Amino acid sequence: MAKEVYNLTEQFPNREQYSLAQQMRRAAVSVMSNIAEGQGRFTRKDFRHFLFMSRGSLLELHSCLILSIDLGYLDRDPVFACYKHCNQIGRMLNGLIASLV
Repeated sequence: MAKEVYNLTEQFPNREQYSLAQQMRRAAVSVMSNIAEGQGRFTRKDFRHFLFMSRGSLLELHSCLILSIDLGYLDRDPVFACYKHCNQIGRMLNGLIASLV
């Protein structure tokens, strides 16, 4: 998904490469980074905490994707394809979080 977000944001106008594009990239990388960091912790509680942070970054990315359509930076079809991947990752995160209760 992070690679997909990087590819999508390449299409942004130059003026957005250091604002919305960077925010979306950071959020996408944060999703996977928080999962990895949480996995490296020694307790289930810490792992869950990082999974919640990952889910928050995923929701941040959701909102930025919608904004990118509203601002006319991206077409709906590629954004909705990415949004679909985000939803799949969200379901997996929710399942993993529930398994750690």
